Amino acid sequence: MNLSLLLAAIFFLTFLFGRLIEKIKIPWIFAALFLGLILSSNNPFSAITSSGNFKFLSELGMYFLLFIIGLELQISKIFKQGRFISKLTFLLILTETFFGSLIVHYIFNVSWGISILVASSFATVGEAVLIPILDEFKITKTKFGQTLLGVGTLDDIVEVITVIIASALLGYSAGYSGSSLINNLLILGILFFIPFLLLLFRKELNHFKFKKIPVLFLFSLFIIFLLVGIGELVGAGAIGALIAGISLKEILNEKQIKHIESASRIVAYGFFVPIFFISVGLETNIAFILSAPLLVLLIVAMTKSTKIITSYLTARKEIGPKKSILLGIGLSAKFSTSIVIITMFVDNNIISSELYSVLIGAMILSKFIIPVLFSQLLERWEPEFKKV
Repeated sequence: MNLSLLLAAIFFLTFLFGRLIEKIKIPWIFAALFLGLILSSNNPFSAITSSGNFKFLSELGMYFLLFIIGLELQISKIFKQGRFISKLTFLLILTETFFGSLIVHYIFNVSWGISILVASSFATVGEAVLIPILDEFKITKTKFGQTLLGVGTLDDIVEVITVIIASALLGYSAGYSGSSLINNLLILGILFFIPFLLLLFRKELNHFKFKKIPVLFLFSLFIIFLLVGIGELVGAGAIGALIAGISLKEILNEKQIKHIESASRIVAYGFFVPIFFISVGLETNIAFILSAPLLVLLIVAMTKSTKIITSYLTARKEIGPKKSILLGIGLSAKFSTSIVIITMFVDNNIISSELYSVLIGAMILSKFIIPVLFSQLLERWEPEFKKV
């Protein structure tokens, strides 16, 4: 089998399996992750999946995920969130990071710095998992729905900071020092300067009008690969992808952004992201997960209990006991840049494959628990949750 035939099989099986798991409220894209897990135990295509071409396509999937996150970030709205949402977000991330770093440090013998970074990335909220459910029950615009999405939006700042720190750490671990460190700082300076340069020429860029969507998308690809390429010079390609999304968000108008989001999602989720998720599954040590299921359950129990207890104690007076409990359940969903960050760490030998496998296992188990439990409780308590 060659790469083209393998990709055909991946996309076809992702399509079929994705339709099945959507029936139990799990996003279809995770079908690719499950396929990767199946292949990880016995991979007859290892020569292809370990090739440079396959790894390059997987990296593009990671970069497109980060680009879409950057494109969706609404920095101004994030800072305008109320005191309640800010307080809730801070406490949720702080408590899960605290307990998570203890587990990572003492059980997996990881340094405190890496433990905190891994735990904080895993503590962020994957609100994208719950948006289809909120839309289905028509409660997206209620106070409950806006609170859940507000916390998910606000914690995007933490995700961005974590990616920046992780990328800087990877650059440091590569052995940059002395004059090379100065050169790398200059390159990073250029990376952060380009968005300001684009803002200065925003009016000139708008003269192009971008009447044709393919031309607009071609310009967007230029920005993505330019910033990712500059970032990769210092091991910070992830930052470049995020900055590309944030930059385009600022220089294009609302209609153009919608076109870019639509085209990017088609390209990313229709091609590159399934390959990235397959590679994530392939790197998972499924044998270790099966030999240590209690560790996976410990991580799941820790993330769920901290989110639910913190949410209940913080939000019960604001939105009521039942809603605060369900809010905690929803906010324990995992679908964010955490999967990107821990993949970056395991690829660069900063964390062990065992820790990586346990975190992926916990994330997968959450995909079965959270959407199903969340939707079932919503259906049972539906009248209360439709109150604005």
